[in-house]
Amino acid sequence: MRRQLIVSLLVLFVVLMTATLGYLWLGGPEVTFLNAIYMAVITVATVGYGEVVDTSAHPALRVFNIFVILVGIGVMLYVFSTSTAFVVEGELKDLFRRRKMLKQIREMKGHFIICGAGETGHYVAQELLKTGHDFVVIDHDQERLEKIRHLGEFPILQGDAADEETLTTAGLSLARGVVTVLPEDRDNLLVTVTSRQMSPTVRIVARCAEARMADKLIRAGANSAVSPNMIGGMRLASELIRPHVVGFLDLMLRDQAKTMRVEEIVVEEDSPWVGKTLHSTELHRKFELLALAVRRSSGELQYNPGGQTVLAGGDVLVVLGDVSNTWKARAAAGEKVPQRAG
Repeated sequence: MRRQLIVSLLVLFVVLMTATLGYLWLGGPEVTFLNAIYMAVITVATVGYGEVVDTSAHPALRVFNIFVILVGIGVMLYVFSTSTAFVVEGELKDLFRRRKMLKQIREMKGHFIICGAGETGHYVAQELLKTGHDFVVIDHDQERLEKIRHLGEFPILQGDAADEETLTTAGLSLARGVVTVLPEDRDNLLVTVTSRQMSPTVRIVARCAEARMADKLIRAGANSAVSPNMIGGMRLASELIRPHVVGFLDLMLRDQAKTMRVEEIVVEEDSPWVGKTLHSTELHRKFELLALAVRRSSGELQYNPGGQTVLAGGDVLVVLGDVSNTWKARAAAGEKVPQRAG
């Protein structure tokens, strides 16, 4: 539609310029450029003003003027219809898209809210898409929202992420977690405080540019504060001392055939896996998952658990494998997995 509007305006410009040059050429030396272009505009627009360039004594000029009128009417109708369609269809499209988006958010439960659509938010959204999670993106900058929209189909909200009304619209009361990745630490602090006041149980992860802000974010209600500078430094050091491990992790993240990730499976108190051994859950044979660790409800972490390890309610299994198989294992374990919105 935008392309059609541009084409129609270009056609109108060509017609006006052609008419102007025709009036200058056929009208004689007494016709100025201003009079010629004015004559072209009022003729194409068919406003009914008197002729600025007299055509009564110039038969060729009058024939040319008839041609300009006929072409001008068609061009103006084309421009008018295209402009109207561009405005009306654009507004209706935005209206329907927003209604669909709000309906989608209302149907979400156990989703995530990304506050900030910058570069960091872009990577967060990309990972959530790959691992099959529902989420909503909030940002006040329309340009950043348009860029992140190209990743796929998910709801986006334009507004202040620290505003209670915006967070309510994003479904904070039913959300599983909030990640705030705004450029300024003070903005992330404000989002953290607001989110924690609105939802005492939601998990909040906050980005902090300065390491000293991490403690403030934790005290403000964040469950975790992540410093990109610290993570970057650790990655650089790892590239130096363990390049093959880093290469393995990079390959795992970039694999297009499978989405291999280190994931967690929660063993609920009423899970059918309670009292079973790891071997009897068929974690490896049926789901092709490798058990890396078991975090007990007491907080104890057991690395590389054996097949005879007995699971209890409240345990969390840390596994390595394809994300799709992890979702199947969660369902088999009876984990209360949130259903994806339609």
